Amino acid sequence: MTSILIVDDDKDFRTVLADHFTKRGFEVRSANDVANAAKIAEEFTPEWVLVDLKMPGISGLELIPKLLDIDPATRIVILTGYAGIATAVEAIKLGAIHYLSKPIGTEEIIAAFAKDDGNPKVPIESLESTLEETERRRILSAIERNKHNISAAARELGLHRRTLQRKLEKLRN
Repeated sequence: MTSILIVDDDKDFRTVLADHFTKRGFEVRSANDVANAAKIAEEFTPEWVLVDLKMPGISGLELIPKLLDIDPATRIVILTGYAGIATAVEAIKLGAIHYLSKPIGTEEIIAAFAKDDGNPKVPIESLESTLEETERRRILSAIERNKHNISAAARELGLHRRTLQRKLEKLRN
């Protein structure tokens, strides 16, 4: 039975993932932040750790070295709704084995943990962000920085509040 620690501040997401992994025969623990994750990892010593990048307080990136200090054999995958090249590079440099963007299915997460090598045949165009993806990341990042205050995020982005609300509605659909 493979053990996995799921670290994500979104309780609903964490619970759904934990249920999916439990149904597949995994031994599952979960944590809502870096501090709790480090404590659980010391007692539980999971084989796999799925870490959300962006959480209140300490970033998921800061958890990577702590987990590897506890057990250097731990396989760590970063999962985020705020994917970016800089954070992906840092996550891999720090010791994560993979970096995934939300939304994603459980089977894709399991495949990421099982993968040991990169694929040099990945078409270059698949690595480029579309305009829509770039806009989505920028909007979500501004909303996060402004603590979900739509008016403040709209000002930062140079948009009217209602325009930002329409864009968010499109992102949800």
